[in-house]
Amino acid sequence: MTNSTTTPITTPEPTRPPTTAEVLHYAAFTTTPTGGNGAGVVLDASSLSDAEMVTIAATLGYSESAFVTPGPDPDHDRAFTLRFFSPKAEVGFCGHATVATAVALGERLGEGDFDFHTAAGHVPVTVRAENGVLKATLTSVEPQVYAADPADVAEALAALGWPAGDLDDALPPRIAFAGVRHLVLAAGTRERLTDLDYDFDRLLRLMRRLDLTTVQLVWRETPVVFHVRDPFPVGGVVEDAATGAAAAAFGAYARALSLVPADARLTLHQGHDMGRPSLLEVALYADDPRVRVTGAAVGLAG
Repeated sequence: MTNSTTTPITTPEPTRPPTTAEVLHYAAFTTTPTGGNGAGVVLDASSLSDAEMVTIAATLGYSESAFVTPGPDPDHDRAFTLRFFSPKAEVGFCGHATVATAVALGERLGEGDFDFHTAAGHVPVTVRAENGVLKATLTSVEPQVYAADPADVAEALAALGWPAGDLDDALPPRIAFAGVRHLVLAAGTRERLTDLDYDFDRLLRLMRRLDLTTVQLVWRETPVVFHVRDPFPVGGVVEDAATGAAAAAFGAYARALSLVPADARLTLHQGHDMGRPSLLEVALYADDPRVRVTGAAVGLAG
């Protein structure tokens, strides 16, 4: 199994998805169609080739879309294999498309537990109704947190146009993994986080070299409330409106640095600076290294 972030695939010329594919449209980590991060969901991708899947993702233009096929156990009717594609390439794991897929399946099969098999590993998901809204909780693969090379941090800051003095020394840079890798950088002020106008190509080159999916930029409002932004140039997207994989990785980061208690619930606000407000709930448990990420999802008009 590889933890590679993206697998480039040659995109054919067609400008519309194959007519045999039913594509559902969802916004994840929101309860309204005007918020959250959009995702395409194909609940039956069995007949699609890799090239067709990346063509669909590119045509849709969402940061990622999910493609579903039956799971490895034919007797388990709530187990599925998920693959994720950005407009440019396959992505090893995507949290918001996982949540969107789980809610889409929950609407059809009912609340309960699902087993998702991804390139990153096994991701259990539970779908429950809360105040009449379906919400999905994914359990990450076992996370890891690594030191970030100071030279790489300096290059990331140069690409972002952020002076090193604008960082929050209490939240040092790290590379965090919970299915895919993210560089975590903490802004010292909300104003610093708001002012994001980066060198797309320069950051893209660094992220490809470090095998990063996003750079997660965070600002800490309270001990358990954070505002985040996620540049995503490796997916051909300037910024993600909600990034479940990065939220899981950040939960691991917060625990590894003892920023929060061993049992903790974090709230992450994302997408506000894009006009797509998103809410991501992160749960940590002392007896389990994995991270839970919860969010709602709503259907969109196709």
